[in-house]
Amino acid sequence: MIFLKTIFHRQQPTQSYKFNIKSGIGGLFAIAVAAWLSSLSDNLLLMAPFGASCVLLFSLPSSPLSQPINLIGGHLVSSIVGILLYHLLPLEWWSLGLAVGLSISIMAVLRITHPPAGADPLVIFIGGFGWEYLIFPVITGSVLLVLLAWVFHKLPPSNKYPIIIKQ
Repeated sequence: MIFLKTIFHRQQPTQSYKFNIKSGIGGLFAIAVAAWLSSLSDNLLLMAPFGASCVLLFSLPSSPLSQPINLIGGHLVSSIVGILLYHLLPLEWWSLGLAVGLSISIMAVLRITHPPAGADPLVIFIGGFGWEYLIFPVITGSVLLVLLAWVFHKLPPSNKYPIIIKQ
């Protein structure tokens, strides 16, 4: 029974219903704006991992994993690894694992871990994306998400974002 209690114990603190609803609206807002701007500009500003990034940005804005350097840097580093290995290696089970594992290690060494960015090499390998993918959607889209989160968290009830985490 203690084992089950340990497994099902929730570590995430309870948030107010207003915050929880605002979190969902934030994700809706960010993805909708990025999709709308994509359609206006004919430039891709979205990729699947950005949905997971929005979970962190809007539901856990004070997490170290949600901070701008983590989101932007994590997606950039993981995408560079993905594109580089995509051009050097065949699309195989081991190359996908290598790309994700290498991305995780580099993000950890640079202290810019952003869990959704771990999916970037998979998206790149499977989608066959090249270096232009770094500009649209990786850099432009991730910067847009951070800016939208910054603005959104200023709305009542306001939250601090980004935060400075003392080492």
